[in-house]
Amino acid sequence: MIVHASEPVTLIGGAAVTKTRIERALSLGPQVVAADSGADAALAHGVEPAAVIGDFDSVSEAAQRALPAEALHHIAEQDSTDFEKCLRNIRAPLVIGIGFSGDRLDHALAAYNTLVRFPARRCILLGAEELVFLAPPSISLDLPPETRVSLFPMGAVEGVSDGLEWPINGLNFAPDGRVGTSNLSTGTVHMSFTAPKMLVILPEQSFETVVRSLMGTTALWPGG
Repeated sequence: MIVHASEPVTLIGGAAVTKTRIERALSLGPQVVAADSGADAALAHGVEPAAVIGDFDSVSEAAQRALPAEALHHIAEQDSTDFEKCLRNIRAPLVIGIGFSGDRLDHALAAYNTLVRFPARRCILLGAEELVFLAPPSISLDLPPETRVSLFPMGAVEGVSDGLEWPINGLNFAPDGRVGTSNLSTGTVHMSFTAPKMLVILPEQSFETVVRSLMGTTALWPGG
């Protein structure tokens, strides 16, 4: 394990990020880790990452020179993405990922795949307009009425809900079958799921609410 933290960690990737989004993530995740060229993005916005993790195929030499050698963690293998390399080497109550969606769809899909394969690592991917996280076994979200709540299964999964316009009770979800996009909240939403396979997609305005909910839940998927 490379990074150990008792507070949420902000993880910056190489896709486009803004100063506002970085500051928003830092307000709740004060320690910064960069995934490869995310180091360039962090430094460009005046933020020095405590650690840079990746295969170093895209981080600039200038960024590497600007950081102490002990902050650079080169993982040469090419069987995983830089996001996965980071997620499996960060031990923190929550990882707030920015710069992992928006530029390339294949990179975003790979990140979603990683969320499902490491279900014990609580992580939010915050984008310009929406955020994505893997649903824990159960969660309560204090959402305003008529907030868009999209559920996308990455495997076979069932669930129950309260506070959704269209309840999910009794439904069988699968990526090649039923999905649950564009549902709406009627107020506080309570959801429980049978397996670590459901991605929750919410408007980015819900970020602080989701952080509080994930940090407050004691229901966790098993794993390292």
